[in-house]
Parts: sequence; structure tokens; C-alpha cells
Amino acid sequence: MTYNQLKEIITSRRSTFPSMYNDQEVTEEEIFKLLDVALWAPTHKKTEPWKFIVFRNDGLQRLSTELLRLYKLHTPPEKISERKLKKLKTNPSKASAIIAICIDTTPELLPEWEEVAATAMAVQNLWLAATTLDIVGYWSSPRDIIHLNPFLSLKENQKCLGLFYLAKTDHEDFPVRERQPLESKLKWEN
Repeated sequence: MTYNQLKEIITSRRSTFPSMYNDQEVTEEEIFKLLDVALWAPTHKKTEPWKFIVFRNDGLQRLSTELLRLYKLHTPPEKISERKLKKLKTNPSKASAIIAICIDTTPELLPEWEEVAATAMAVQNLWLAATTLDIVGYWSSPRDIIHLNPFLSLKENQKCLGLFYLAKTDHEDFPVRERQPLESKLKWEN
């Protein structure tokens, strides 16, 4: 692979939201491919802190029900948004699959931020692989994600960092993405 081929994959990666999904399935085989490359992220002290819980079919409805329950439980009644309730109810069922992105921390070995960084790199690998397979999605971090641990049967040293939605789309009119010039982020010390 050339630099330009790699750059094309990286720069064509998109956050694509449920309103753009179609009904085409992301297969179990495709999900395995995505998670297989996720495993190859760099990891401090070889802890491989990432854990993945895949929701498909009826699992998507169970996840939606739990997200709704947590939102209602942890939101003061006067702050409950009907728009948010609708999104929590419908968005998971629009996805072909949702992957709970979790970490298994080892505080005796490493600070938690290093485990989070390694897991984020695993997600980037997953996302880039998805781009090559014409699979779209995004990493969602709902406010109540911190309360999802019991539902996911996570242990005390584990936590959920977010939900990665996976789907297919017919959408082609993506906005042009921009980044600030490299020079605005770079300082040389020679």
C-alpha cells in the first residue's frame, strides 16, 4: 500500500448517522473483520485493554430500552427532551449492529488514560477498516454511558467508553471535510 492509498482511506473516513442508514445488513463476517484489525492497535505493556460487546437483531432493542431507561432515570423531569427520547428509541434499530466499546483497566500497571488511548486506537483501526468495506457508522458517547456498565455485565475494573454504530448507506453526498492547516498545529524544535 502506498502513502496516497492510506491517506485516501484515512481522509474518506466519515461519521455517518442513523438518518442516513439503509436496511442492508452488516454481516457477522464483516464485523469479525473489523474487530480483527482493531486488535492490532498499539497497546502499552501489551495489556490489550479493549473489550467489544456486539448488539445485533433483538440485542439492539434491548440496548435501546436500557438507554431510554437510563436517560429517564438520570435526567430531571423538567429537562427530559422528547427529541432525545425519540432518538434513543429509534436510532439503535436503524443500525445493523452496535458495538459497545469497553476497556479493562489495570491501574497497577498503567494509568487509565493510556488504556483509553490504546482503545481509541483500536476504534480508529475498526473505523478505517469499515471505510474500506463500505460500512459506515460513528462513535456515540451518550451522557448515560457511565451507567451502562451493569447492563453490559462489566466487572469493577471495566467500563464502557461508547457505542459504535455500524450500518450501510446509499448516501453519497457527504460534505467536504476540512482540517486546519498542519502549520497551525506544528512547532519544530531543531
